[in-house]
Parts: sequence; C-alpha cells; structure tokens
Amino acid sequence: MYSIVLRSNYKSDSIDFFTPDSFSQQLGYLPHKKGDIIKPHEHRINTKIVDYTQEVLIIKGGSVRVNYYDLNHSLFLSELLNAGDVILLCCGGHGFEFLEDTVMIEIKQGPYTGVNNKQTFEGK
Repeated sequence: MYSIVLRSNYKSDSIDFFTPDSFSQQLGYLPHKKGDIIKPHEHRINTKIVDYTQEVLIIKGGSVRVNYYDLNHSLFLSELLNAGDVILLCCGGHGFEFLEDTVMIEIKQGPYTGVNNKQTFEGK
C-alpha cells in the first residue's frame, strides 16, 4: 500500500479508521453530532520505534498530481488531488507536480533530520 487518499466528498455516519495498527500514522474520519462530547484527556508518554516516515498531506487549495514510484524508481501510477483531499503516504517513492498554485499542509513524524532523512532520485 503506497498511500491512502481520503477524498473531500467522503461521508460516513460512523467513525472510520483507514490504517492498520502497524502504521506509525493513523488516518481516521470522525463525524460528531451537535452536543457530542469528547471527555478532556491527555496523551501519555508512549515510546514507539518509527522505522519509516509516513506523511499526511491536506490539500488546502489548488491541484497536484502525485506520482508513485516502485523499488526500481519507475513511475507506475499517478493520482490527482484537489482542494479538500487528504493523502497518507505510507511507503515507497513519490513526487509531486503542481497543476496550479497549491497550498498543502503536511503532518509527519519529526523532527526532520536533514539529508539522511530522505533519498531523492530521477524517476524513470
């Protein structure tokens, strides 16, 4: 699984999580009704080992093509994302082509540790 895309028009009446427990990022859809309450809480220290950086991108505005690359750095799939779409990049190579002025919000494990944090390549 290279990514999970949650389209802006996705709707459900129930809470849905789209990721397995083995992922270091969790992607969920949480609808709530007026008057619902989530009790105040805090998250406890819970040491985890993260083997692979996964990132979530929220397309705030614009349009972008995500290109997916296999282990040989060959392009095998492209996907168009538009305003309101959310993508969880799970693994593998990926690149982006901006089809118009675009604003993305990125959420991932930090901190970014510099050049050793990722490997760039020329796609085939």
